Amino acid sequence: KNLQEKTMMLRENIIDKQRTVSSMLRSDFISKELQPKLSMMIRDINSLVEHIKFSFDRLDYLQDTFLGYVNIEQNKIIKIFTIVSVIFMPPTLIASIYGMNFTAMPELKAEWGYPVSIGMMVLSSLAILLYFKKKKWL
Repeated sequence: KNLQEKTMMLRENIIDKQRTVSSMLRSDFISKELQPKLSMMIRDINSLVEHIKFSFDRLDYLQDTFLGYVNIEQNKIIKIFTIVSVIFMPPTLIASIYGMNFTAMPELKAEWGYPVSIGMMVLSSLAILLYFKKKKWL
């Protein structure tokens, strides 16, 4: 941003010089001998204005490129958070169902209830991981 402000100040200063030289060129107080030199100065100033425009456009391009890069990096981070949250959703659902402490749940008193619920959590997470890998999202 600082470079853009400096470029804008430089452009304003050069345009002021351009106006001054143009006014001098149109003035009756300037001798005819100086008019070719003033015309040459105006052409030089115009080329400087074009160069400043090019530099300003280049700064805009660099800023857009940097912002695009930051956006891509943020998208990668959000993708990782999304994948992790989706992977842990089914185990959370299974754990919340078996954590309700209802007495009518048949698996509650079974010896295999705990290992089966843990196995279902692991299998559901693995199934999502395999699905993501198959779709090449990981």
